[in-house]
Amino acid sequence: LEQRSRFAMTGIGFINELYGDEPLKRRQRRDARFLNTVFGMTLLGAGVADQLEDGRVLSGVGGQYNFVAQGHALHGGRSILLLRSWREAAGEVTSNLFWNYGHCTIPRHLRDIVVTEYGIADLRGQTDSEVIARLLAVSDSRFQQALIEQARQAGKLAKDFVLDARFADNTPARLEALKARHAQLFPEYPLGTDFTSEEQHLLRALNWLKGKFKLSEALELGKATLEAPGPQGYEAHLARMQLEQPQGLKEELYQRLLLAGLAAT
Repeated sequence: LEQRSRFAMTGIGFINELYGDEPLKRRQRRDARFLNTVFGMTLLGAGVADQLEDGRVLSGVGGQYNFVAQGHALHGGRSILLLRSWREAAGEVTSNLFWNYGHCTIPRHLRDIVVTEYGIADLRGQTDSEVIARLLAVSDSRFQQALIEQARQAGKLAKDFVLDARFADNTPARLEALKARHAQLFPEYPLGTDFTSEEQHLLRALNWLKGKFKLSEALELGKATLEAPGPQGYEAHLARMQLEQPQGLKEELYQRLLLAGLAAT
């Protein structure tokens, strides 16, 4: 009870809104930065974070809209939305930046700063055509041309628009090459971790396996499993997964799959 008295807990409405003692809140929140994630964004700057366009709800909005609005309402405030530029599901790779979408969480008039793995786009105060160009610059190059054509057809991009060549190689392969050249800048766990080295290797292997459980990867996974190395050198890994002495065909298959993943990563 004595320790609890040291915490000044307030309702979520106190954090999410400027209402109530607004002058003090404005003084306290000067130059505030509000970071939120979205899973998709239109080329006009509307963010999607809570619901698919077919009506399926993925999460609550929470305070995201409130924080974005504060980024515009506060002196020196900025809203920063982060997203991955592409996704893969069931073997299909699609862009998370699209021309339009049947739902939005953050409307386009609140567009501000957007960050993807390819860079930062400052959208505040820009025209629609400039917003589109800046978002194209941080999109994945596999989808840029199709997005450009859609924007042209809508009359939002000039017919002679050409994307700056600096942004025409936004690919996972280029990022992997950069990471390899500057490995010291990209530690796997930048804030540290309690995972042992074996557990870290297991996490990489299990993520690799997860990505292979789809029809388009079935042959590669089968080949990797058949060619998986023996357990020598992976005793600690197998013990951690309780597969050092597999019991029955099912566990033997699990062991082979795990060894294939460990060898691949």
